[in-house]
Amino acid sequence: MIMPPTLPPPRQPLVFDASILQQQGSIPSQFIWPDHEKPCLESPKLAIPPIDFGSFLTGDPLAVSKATQLVNEACKKHGFFLVVNHGVDSKLIAKAHEYMNMFFGIQLSEKQRAQRKIGEQYGYASSFTGRFSSKLPWKETLSFRYCADNQSSDVVQEYFLNVMGENFKQFGKVYQQYCEAMNTLSLGIMELLGISLGVGREYFRDFFQGNDSIMRLNYYPPCQKPDLTLGTGPHCDPTSLTILHQDHVGGLQVFVDEKWHSISPDPEAFVVNIGDTFTVRSSKNNKGSQNPF
Repeated sequence: MIMPPTLPPPRQPLVFDASILQQQGSIPSQFIWPDHEKPCLESPKLAIPPIDFGSFLTGDPLAVSKATQLVNEACKKHGFFLVVNHGVDSKLIAKAHEYMNMFFGIQLSEKQRAQRKIGEQYGYASSFTGRFSSKLPWKETLSFRYCADNQSSDVVQEYFLNVMGENFKQFGKVYQQYCEAMNTLSLGIMELLGISLGVGREYFRDFFQGNDSIMRLNYYPPCQKPDLTLGTGPHCDPTSLTILHQDHVGGLQVFVDEKWHSISPDPEAFVVNIGDTFTVRSSKNNKGSQNPF
């Protein structure tokens, strides 16, 4: 009698639950990155200019000229700069960090109520275990939509009420306010970029006035083997503009001149970088301008 081959039992899908993984002596092999892509622990600091945004917004010619020069040089070289004196309430920033830590501190089953579905941009994702089988990032994310047009004025609050329930009403309110503050800041930055590119203050501001944006909370749990994995792998931002506020831990690195450089956390500043979409649009529309990036 010939017996059919015995098939191994199907592998259980990997679940990224930091509260469990942190108690293990090692990390799953799916999170281990190749040697040539592992963290660069001794990276030099990137020299990026802090731009006094409040002075720029006053319209003072000297302040505008200085800010324009700084952002032009930074965008030509690597696309990163800092904005300080930005006008965003420090209490709102602190509250946003507090609520982010609160969300990622709840049980996995609760976070999964906002689980991102395949093909969607919004929701909760635990290390993208459903999309990739190797070189997984050691992180959790929560992404949601913000729309600047008047018909979607409460889109953030409504999202959390619908997905997470009444207990997240205040959570949604905080991030609604935070997104509105980021929208105001981003439009001001677009004014600065327009002047720097020689097309005028209103050119990009008007274009992005009714923007549809993504707010993303990235959480990097403590890792027992941080020299083997990455929180986020090497990538380019596909969007027009990214505005980032780092916590005190840091970890952000930028690839410049064939070398990784770190950007130290500054609680008083936002890190801004130009994305691929804006790079393409500015190149297409400003071939004859004096200062194309």
